[in-house]
Amino acid sequence: MMQTEQAQPQPQQQQQQQQLVVQNSAGSLSFNSNLSKEDEEMSRSALSTFRAKEEEIERKKMEVREKVQAQLGRVEEETKRLATIREELEGLADPMRKEVSQVRKKIDSINKELKPLGHTCQKKEKEYRDALEAFNEKNREKVQLITKLMELVSESEKLRMKKLEELSKNVDSLQ
Repeated sequence: MMQTEQAQPQPQQQQQQQQLVVQNSAGSLSFNSNLSKEDEEMSRSALSTFRAKEEEIERKKMEVREKVQAQLGRVEEETKRLATIREELEGLADPMRKEVSQVRKKIDSINKELKPLGHTCQKKEKEYRDALEAFNEKNREKVQLITKLMELVSESEKLRMKKLEELSKNVDSLQ
């Protein structure tokens, strides 16, 4: 119930954030300080929501990784058990010996395939975290540059208005 309530404002925040990105990328920046504060607040809110989601994803990944590791441990134990059973079956000269041997070989084969897959999974997760951190860093840099741009444009407008007023006074004094 709590997750449903929290999930409802998030699409609105994401939509507002997407509108900000669209406005910024289209070059139609708003220089109204109230909107800037709202945008900044929205960005902070979206960033904190994003961080919370990332933490939740990381936590869930760790849970899944632990489950996979536990299952890998169980698979190894089962492989050992099957090897013991196979030896006992060979001692009994059971007619099912051939099938057991085939199953054991398949399990060994799958076990060999699982180990590199586990390593690949860990490697990809690290690459993902690194890429995500680089993305976040560039995003922060972009926000700083947008803020700087807004300051520079505002200052430029003030200087141009001041210069226009001076020129207007000069023209008026000539008449």
